[in-house]
Amino acid sequence: MSIQRSLKSLSLLLLIAGLAVAPAQAQKIGYIDQRAVLASMPGMQDVQQQMQKEMQQQQRQIQQERQQFQKRVQQFQQQQSLLDDSARAERQRELQQRQRELQQSTQQRQREMQQQRQKLMQPLLERLQGAIDKVAAQQELEAVFRRDVLLYDDQTSDQVMDITRTVAQKLGISLTQS
Repeated sequence: MSIQRSLKSLSLLLLIAGLAVAPAQAQKIGYIDQRAVLASMPGMQDVQQQMQKEMQQQQRQIQQERQQFQKRVQQFQQQQSLLDDSARAERQRELQQRQRELQQSTQQRQREMQQQRQKLMQPLLERLQGAIDKVAAQQELEAVFRRDVLLYDDQTSDQVMDITRTVAQKLGISLTQS
């Protein structure tokens, strides 16, 4: 994942460097508010609801496991004075191992939730990217950036344009947030 981000960042820097070398008149750049378009896309609400339901279920299971672990810790604390040194040490090792297992289980569930979210979002992202590609080609844009990485936008320039609404129209949706 980190390698992908690094490659994307490097690609972005190379693209920007290439645009800086090109003549100023030839540069037409677009940007899009992907979050606003995604939030308005049919199916996004279903993805959010499904993820919310999954998250609640996972949280309940984790909470149950933690409660069971806490009961075992309390039992040990109450009984430890009755145990000999070797039995006490063994129970402590068992509790520490169980605590590590709980942490690993929680991390694994978080990874699975992220993978599930990516899987559910993939069709929406593909549709969005297809619309961006079409709008970029129609408007002869050299590059399209996400609005959240745009540092400056000269509102008077016709070389830099917000294509958010055009992409939304291409997808047949109206934006619910700007």
